[in-house]
Amino acid sequence: MNRDRDRDIDIDIDINIDDAFSKGKALIGFLTAGDPNLEKTKEYIHIMENAGVDLIEIGIPFSDPIAEGEVIQRANLRALSVGTTTDKIFEMVKQVRSEISVPLVFLTYINPIFVYGSDRFFENCKSAGISGVIIPDLPYEEKGEIISYSNAHGIKIITLIAPTSNDRIKMLAQNAEGFVYLVSSMGVTGVRSDIKTDIDAIVREIKSVTETKIAVGFGISTPAQAKSFAAISDGVIIGSAIVRIIEEYGENASDKLYEYLSEIKKVLTTVK
Repeated sequence: MNRDRDRDIDIDIDINIDDAFSKGKALIGFLTAGDPNLEKTKEYIHIMENAGVDLIEIGIPFSDPIAEGEVIQRANLRALSVGTTTDKIFEMVKQVRSEISVPLVFLTYINPIFVYGSDRFFENCKSAGISGVIIPDLPYEEKGEIISYSNAHGIKIITLIAPTSNDRIKMLAQNAEGFVYLVSSMGVTGVRSDIKTDIDAIVREIKSVTETKIAVGFGISTPAQAKSFAAISDGVIIGSAIVRIIEEYGENASDKLYEYLSEIKKVLTTVK
């Protein structure tokens, strides 16, 4: 099976988050760096792009990922157990950045950034070709702790908006950059069979104050779910379902990842 899409890659082009939303509904995929190892992470990033993923979130493994469900928690532990470090992840990303044409963002927590050194972290993000960073445990009121460093290196801090944000939704949306990560339901990440949150109403409220694109995540795993949420937003985020495939198939997950993500992407191309 030939998975390569016809494209000319100029490694010097300025790849940014907006590119992910420039060709219709965006498919955003997540995987944990170092699960099962960094060589396979690099391979799976290629597979994700070739399957049609428009933006890839790379999780930096952390011992206490409070926003993650059991599937991604286990991925973090597997990655840490094989010696995955932030420096090694930066090196891997530098290599893969020159080989693919979709935007890359990190998902991490505030403590690893502080421990690594905020300025050093964002400087390395810039040199590795990372376009943005998602920090689930960073309250809006404490964003000032790092925004000067991210701004200095041109890295977007992705805003998360949850169903419980209530009267803060418009304030958060007005200050969003990159894209809005709209959390579909309460709790931690993980596949859900039924998502009952009134996402449509939240999307309308966000769009009333910003033109920043909105992607819905947390729990989306099936083509039907992806189609439903893409119809009312600008894209969908799939994480736990991808990580679960990697957990099940380990170093042999390429074909399963491609088949699964290709099916999701095919559905999204039908949504206007």
